[in-house]
Amino acid sequence: MCQEHTTEPLEAPGVRRSGSPCPRRPAEIREAVTRAVSERCRATRTPCDTEALADALLVASELTTNAMLHGGGITDFQVDVSGPGVRLSVSDRSDELPVVVEPTDRQGRRRPGGHGWPIVCRLSHDIRVSDLPAGGKCITAVVPLS
Repeated sequence: MCQEHTTEPLEAPGVRRSGSPCPRRPAEIREAVTRAVSERCRATRTPCDTEALADALLVASELTTNAMLHGGGITDFQVDVSGPGVRLSVSDRSDELPVVVEPTDRQGRRRPGGHGWPIVCRLSHDIRVSDLPAGGKCITAVVPLS
């Protein structure tokens, strides 16, 4: 699923929740996700699944960290809770697609890192990578909330 990517042009980034400024750090993004999921649970009068929320927070953190480390920084972030999941979109400046890195190099030595993208792939049921008109990409992942 995550070894191959479908890229689609993205007309324009969507609107961030409440018109707020774009979060730039993983902690800010996790706060935005927690707030969005909590608002939905309150509005629908349903209990929040803490394990599902933890998965969404981990995916948000990994997408954010990857954008910072490999994508030239976060250019946009959106969270939308609808239906049975939370849709997380993180945009960055890089046109490079995410890749799965082998855990060892050619000499058999373990490499540090390389866990983020597999985590995103494992916890999300829909992932899309879209090219942005001005350059860069937007990665959107839908994490189930139940």
